[in-house]
Amino acid sequence: MAMPRKGSRLISVDGTAYRWRIRHKPTYHQGNDWSPLTVTVEQAEKPGRVLVVSLPCARPDNRLGQRTIAVRPALVAGCIRQAIEQGWPSGRPGSAFTLTITEEELTALLGEPPQYLIPFLWGMIPEGGSIKDLPRCVELPSRDKSQ
Repeated sequence: MAMPRKGSRLISVDGTAYRWRIRHKPTYHQGNDWSPLTVTVEQAEKPGRVLVVSLPCARPDNRLGQRTIAVRPALVAGCIRQAIEQGWPSGRPGSAFTLTITEEELTALLGEPPQYLIPFLWGMIPEGGSIKDLPRCVELPSRDKSQ
């Protein structure tokens, strides 16, 4: 199974180049928060088995407003290292290798507790935050010409 190149980002982990990506549009199950946020990874020069990482949160564009995180290269690098320790043969062909990350493993990979975000109509609110944490909105002028 090969990963599409379009929309992928390069990352180097311990001297090996990898490509990683998050699907642009959620699947029906991901949009309804029935499936977690997933990241796919494969070697850049010698694609083989794809690594599918399941994170313990929802996608940012889920329809139910469940908590999410920003996926950064440091998190992806930690997931790649953990998958290699668990026996992911990245350069050999075969079916996808699945890595499921728990809350505790996520904290260990990030080096600190994750900073969850909650999707909202106009942006993202930090978990435990309020409407005051959103960026200021601009008032639109009225269409009524009499004012």
